[in-house]
Amino acid sequence: DFVVKAAALALKENPGINTGFDSKKNVIIQYKTVDISLAVSVPDGLITPVLWQADYMSLSDISQEAKKLVVKAKEGTLQPHEYQGGSFTISNLGMFGVTGFQAVINPPQAAILAVGGINESALSNQGKIIPCHLMNLSVSLDHRVIDGAEGAKFINSVKFFLENPSSLII
Repeated sequence: DFVVKAAALALKENPGINTGFDSKKNVIIQYKTVDISLAVSVPDGLITPVLWQADYMSLSDISQEAKKLVVKAKEGTLQPHEYQGGSFTISNLGMFGVTGFQAVINPPQAAILAVGGINESALSNQGKIIPCHLMNLSVSLDHRVIDGAEGAKFINSVKFFLENPSSLII
C-alpha cells in the first residue's frame, strides 16, 4: 500500500513516466490520470487490476481496494473495467523471497516498477557499521518514450516518499 501510494505521488511529480506508446499510430500517450495497475498472479498467468486515480486515494482506500481487486482476480471474477486500462504497473515479488528483478512493461504503458522484498543488511556510516533494512526497486522503461534520467528522477521520488512515510498521508 505504501509503495502504491509512493509511486502514485511520484508519477504526479514526474508526469513523463505516466505515459504510454500507441504502436499502431506510432504516438506517445500522455495519461491524464494516475491509474496504477497491480500485477497479480493467477492460474492462467497474470492479470493487472487497476486502482483508478491512485494519487487521490488514501492509504486505507488503497489497501481496501487493492485487497478487493486481488481477491476478485484470484477468483476470476474481475470485470473488464477493473483490469483494462491503467497508466503504470507495479509488480511485487518480495513476498516470494525475491530481492530484486526486472519487470516486463505492460503495453501500451511505458514503464513498470519492480518491487523486491525487504532484507536485513548493514551499512557503513562514518566508519561505523549500522543495521538497516533495504528494499530493491527497479523501473523498466520504454526508451521510445522515457529516457533513463527521467526514470532516475522517478525512482528518487519514490524513494523520498517511502523514506518519509508521513508524506503519504493525505
